[in-house]
Amino acid sequence: MAVDYATYATPRADLARAFMEYAPEGATFIADAILPPVMVSTKTGTYTKITRESILKRANAKRQMESGYNRISIVGEDATWACEERGLEYPVGDDVRAMYKNDFDVDMIGVKHLRHKLLLEREYAVKSLIQATTYTSGGATLYTDVSSAPWDAVDSDAIGHVADASEIIRTNSGVQPDTLVISRAVLANLLSNTALVARFPGAAAITQELLMQNMAAVFGLTKLVVGNVVYDTTEEGVASTLSDLWTDDYAFICKTANPGDPIDVPSVGRTFVWMEDSSIDLVYETYREEQIRSTIHRARQHVDEVLIESQFGHLLKVDA
Repeated sequence: MAVDYATYATPRADLARAFMEYAPEGATFIADAILPPVMVSTKTGTYTKITRESILKRANAKRQMESGYNRISIVGEDATWACEERGLEYPVGDDVRAMYKNDFDVDMIGVKHLRHKLLLEREYAVKSLIQATTYTSGGATLYTDVSSAPWDAVDSDAIGHVADASEIIRTNSGVQPDTLVISRAVLANLLSNTALVARFPGAAAITQELLMQNMAAVFGLTKLVVGNVVYDTTEEGVASTLSDLWTDDYAFICKTANPGDPIDVPSVGRTFVWMEDSSIDLVYETYREEQIRSTIHRARQHVDEVLIESQFGHLLKVDA
């Protein structure tokens, strides 16, 4: 973990641990499950992205007697990443710390808020990427509107909708999708779906745990990713309006990489993290500003969320 000791206040290991381990109660951030981080050594760069063409092209494997073999090479497209820095600071004055010392630890609250806000920004970036016009205006291979048979209706054919979307991905890319991305509200609707419940004969009640454990048998996939982050849609200083970041309007079926997979593993996208300036994807630092008698807590990262191959995903509009 990077810690700047220049003009520092007394370091607190418990704050560093709290920053790295903090998981906001009731919130499930799913950005990394959709676009897993890949560490890169430069802030900007070029990589060969694995597209559907690079997977599906045939090669002439016939060989004439006493002749050489036909040779192939990597067939891909050059693409770029450009990591941008995102960061926030949280100053804690000595007087503020003393004022609240019998009530709560203001430094601890600060580092948790820093992590929450940067996680929220990454979540919003990924959500915006997979629900952008790339999909909503991308034609039948990328987008299907099934809101005329919405998933909040117990008799909706949600299983059939996912199966159809998966087949669209397979036939248009050669890749078998493995992930269903939905919101907590959509999951609640699925728990009441009559066709889905019927897949569990003898079960007294279908639960979220049961659904997630058996999702492969139900949807023909291997990963169920459920987001339930709530955020304030208004600007600072304006009366709060809270909303689900992941709404009940959409479901996303896609092929995702696993944590630690190299960039050549087919996936709908990745989050590039510039590791030279931040050896981990989210860095916590602290330093001292004596002119304001404050300890400054800082969190930062260099990232770029990239859609690598749009055809490895399909967006369903599941509610009007």
